[in-house]
Amino acid sequence: MRKKIFFHTFFTGIVILAVCATLFSVVLYQYYEKQIFNSLSAECTYAARGLSAVGEGYFSDFTSPHRVTWVEGDGTVLYDSVAQASGMANHADREEVREALATGSGQSVHFSDTLMEKTLYYARELSDGTVLRVSCTQKTVGALLLGMAGPIVLSALLVVILSALLAARLAGQITKPINTMDLNAPEISPAYEELQPLAQRLQTQNHTIRRQMEELSLRQREFAAITENMNEGFLLLDQKKNILSGNHKARLLFHAPEANNLRQVDCDPAFSRALNQALAGERAEELLTDEETAWQLIISPVQADGQVTGAVAILVDVTEREQRETLRREFSANVSHELKTPLTSISGFAELMKEGLVPPEKVPEFVGDIWRESRRLIDLVNDIIDLSRLDEGASSEKEMVDLYRICQQTLQNLRPQAEKRLVTLHLEGETVSLRGVPRILEEMVFNLCDNAVKYNRDGGSVTVTVGRRGGEISLSVSDTGVGIPYASQNRVFERFYRVDKSHSRAIGGTGLGLSIVKHGAQYHDARISLASCPGEGTTVTLIFPA
Repeated sequence: MRKKIFFHTFFTGIVILAVCATLFSVVLYQYYEKQIFNSLSAECTYAARGLSAVGEGYFSDFTSPHRVTWVEGDGTVLYDSVAQASGMANHADREEVREALATGSGQSVHFSDTLMEKTLYYARELSDGTVLRVSCTQKTVGALLLGMAGPIVLSALLVVILSALLAARLAGQITKPINTMDLNAPEISPAYEELQPLAQRLQTQNHTIRRQMEELSLRQREFAAITENMNEGFLLLDQKKNILSGNHKARLLFHAPEANNLRQVDCDPAFSRALNQALAGERAEELLTDEETAWQLIISPVQADGQVTGAVAILVDVTEREQRETLRREFSANVSHELKTPLTSISGFAELMKEGLVPPEKVPEFVGDIWRESRRLIDLVNDIIDLSRLDEGASSEKEMVDLYRICQQTLQNLRPQAEKRLVTLHLEGETVSLRGVPRILEEMVFNLCDNAVKYNRDGGSVTVTVGRRGGEISLSVSDTGVGIPYASQNRVFERFYRVDKSHSRAIGGTGLGLSIVKHGAQYHDARISLASCPGEGTTVTLIFPA
């Protein structure tokens, strides 16, 4: 309001000032022009008298600030105070000359756009039929304004500043009583009499609003006490899909710290589909999932007088249930696949031998294949049993274990396997002891070192380092092998995950080694990290608490 009053007052003053200045300038300019014509008329009268009394010799010593021209009745110039009369054109067609010959006197104005000037002419017919003309130049309005640009701009600036100050002061004086009016106590007499009805209306509305707010606050507290203590997410929506209310659990489920940010859930296709079904009058259920969480959505219509006016949505966090179900399905599928492969091989070899299709000299070779597949099957079952024990959190007696000695014994057991590929084994560090389960720690070290040998290149090396790091115990296994692609480094600890399935099958293994290492680390509250560069090698580090 104050801005409007200020701008209206300010611009009204500026417009009025501009109009007044324009009118004053026009009137003053016209008055000045009229005075010039009077001056020219008086000078022409004096010159005519002198010419009548003296004759042509009057112009011999004639001086005048204005230009004087004496013209014959036929337009021939007899005398001119500025130019040679003989070189001047005929003036019979000049407006002021023609008017003087017709009426006795005449005047005209000629403008020059290039010089921004105008010339005023006054002519009078003499008794002998000749015409005496007096003229002078005057600046046009544009030239006068241009010449006075500096003072005009300065004056305009002062006027604008003064108008702004006065308008601001006036606006402040008008709005101050309104701004200082206490809306909580409008019964106090307002500064303006015109505001008295408004004050009375505000007083009545204040009492009504205060009573309604108390009732709403009570209901809001009751509603919040119910919804905020729910373990499920709660959403209340109207018929236009606007979310009217949502509890803390719903904001957590949708990662929305503020209630109004919950409007983004309508972007989910499953949520929109269930909401549309509920607004159509039918109860709907959907499973909402993303990369990390899963919710069971149950949404029901809200009806009033037989019409659907909104919907109530309940969201139950079923992330853990879905993850367990997914792991169960994946594990079942992987186990079935991994068990089927060696069993199929054993069955095929046995069937060929049963049918007598194997030459006697090939029987030892087939028996060896059956034995290797059987060992692979036994290793797979043993790894699955170990993982199951770790998953179930089977308690085992912990004792002080020499980690350096376990690494030393493991490398000794793997040395024949490493020598076949000319892989050198190194153990570095110091003797350290930690509290743990020897069997689990031995399996963890064996799987890490076994992988380092299997996935190494011929003539490579494996380095095992045991020591202390900042009050903690560190175990790292480094190799110079093929490395792990960056896209697979976050998945190698998953069960049955293989980076290169064809290569893994050729060198053996169950695909559970690193998964056993991961679960063993969790059992011992250890941190595990992996650093690998494709083509250069891999380093797996375990950090145990002291």
